[in-house]
Amino acid sequence: MKYVDSHVHFWIYNQGEYDWIDDSMVPLRREFLPHDLKPELEQNEMSGCIAVQSRSSLQETRWLLALADDYPFILGVVGWVDLCSPQVRSQLAIFKPNSKLIGARHIVQSEPDEFLLRPDFLRGIAALAEFDLAYEILIYSRHLCNAAKFVEKFPYQRFVLDHLGKPPIKCKEIDGWAKELRELAQFPNVYCKLSGLVTEADWNNWTEKQFVPYLDVAFDCFGPSRLMIGSDWPVSSLAASYRTSLGITRNYLAGLDPEIRDSVLGGTAHRFWRLQPAPAKTNSVDLGRLRGNLH
Repeated sequence: MKYVDSHVHFWIYNQGEYDWIDDSMVPLRREFLPHDLKPELEQNEMSGCIAVQSRSSLQETRWLLALADDYPFILGVVGWVDLCSPQVRSQLAIFKPNSKLIGARHIVQSEPDEFLLRPDFLRGIAALAEFDLAYEILIYSRHLCNAAKFVEKFPYQRFVLDHLGKPPIKCKEIDGWAKELRELAQFPNVYCKLSGLVTEADWNNWTEKQFVPYLDVAFDCFGPSRLMIGSDWPVSSLAASYRTSLGITRNYLAGLDPEIRDSVLGGTAHRFWRLQPAPAKTNSVDLGRLRGNLH
């Protein structure tokens, strides 16, 4: 089984486009590129990754696809298009020839609570199925109630919930989050990433034991066939090394059936994203060109 990190980011930092990286996240104020991640993947037996947008621009999508062209271990890109725009279909059509674009995401966690139910946003989501693209749901736990209402409108659209819906691990709260996660998980077209959990805890004072109740709920809600591992690198590096971040889920899986482990570590991602094998890479990468493509 080929294991896949279902959630990573790449960027070349500048304050204007990454203003969400505040003073508590100073270590993230530098570039993070595929050559930085590659050794981590290899050392942790991950054969590839899914690159996810972190800027709300078409340039971001173009840049991530350029990275994927040069680094075959980037198996797919979850990009950004303006899902609220009347021109959303023409924007999607620009990227249709590139099979590495496998999904779209909007940073809904930064929007008003009712954003998921806006008519213009719903029209944009309806366009994704025409291009065989999944949609990633990035929200805080308080948005889960609206997320269930949202996905109910699209029974044939593939959805994946980022970061387990950002449970309030730091506050050691679980009941309200678990109730609403179960509501969302009732829809069989919704999958879930076990990613970014370490940054929902106290970055400097957490233990693996804290995550177990949340993982228990995830497996009870979705089962291994709808769960996939992810790191949220490099954001996760604020609280743990790459190996340690993935280890939270891997250690939880250690005593389970090998088929369950293989599903969460790679099988679910391959099925959900319909991933193709990565071709061999023979050419060197021009980092200067890729940095130039950022804008």
